Amino acid sequence: MLLAIDIGNTNIILGVFEGEELRATWRMATGIDRTTDEYTALLLNLLQQQGLGTPDIKEVALCSVVPPLTATFEQLFQQYFHISPLVVGAGVKTGVRIRMDNPREVGADRIANAAAAHHLYRGPIIIVDLGTATTFDTVSKEGDYLGGAIAPGISTASEALFIRAAALPRVELVPPKHTIGTNTITAMQSGIVFGYVGLVEGMVARIQQELGEKTKVVATGGYAELIAKETAVIDVVNLNLTLIGLRLIYLMNKS
Repeated sequence: MLLAIDIGNTNIILGVFEGEELRATWRMATGIDRTTDEYTALLLNLLQQQGLGTPDIKEVALCSVVPPLTATFEQLFQQYFHISPLVVGAGVKTGVRIRMDNPREVGADRIANAAAAHHLYRGPIIIVDLGTATTFDTVSKEGDYLGGAIAPGISTASEALFIRAAALPRVELVPPKHTIGTNTITAMQSGIVFGYVGLVEGMVARIQQELGEKTKVVATGGYAELIAKETAVIDVVNLNLTLIGLRLIYLMNKS
């Protein structure tokens, strides 16, 4: 079995593949101060819940935007699983030609998303990843990564509003019944949720205008379903896009 791991700033997403089938997925909070032993205990417990153990995991692929945890997980798999994981980065075949000014600037998770989206949906594609940051990645019909845009994530912006505005409370990120809020809570929910719907719709329109063609829009990330329910611009929600991309990249590099 292949274990795919996406180490993000807020959450770590894990998935076990048995062939092409994604057998199980888990999400744990990112803790930069956790030790290798702590992450090992968490991982073994999650595997045990599915009736799995270290002998069942034969292959590991990971991408990370948190460099200190990359080393932590490499040590984890070498020490406890006796596996050297494939870490998506420079020198790894991805099947994606990066057309950015500096290809090394592109996050490994965005490359994995591009690889999966091109494989699953062909192109051209706009990938909207609604996580700690809200990113827009553009993939051509040939599978080239053309570039994109980065904005603060929904929770990031919401938390900043709570911290910087003394009179505003922390609110649940759900859509209110009406756009015109009649109290502080619903006004904030409207501005945050519907505001990000407008952000997605506006950015997709601008990107499509620059490309000069209609694209498929694929959403992923922790807030993808929340936003997709409020707009018709998103064609597909795939919460496992990064994990699928990691599996594809692993197969490309398998000796």
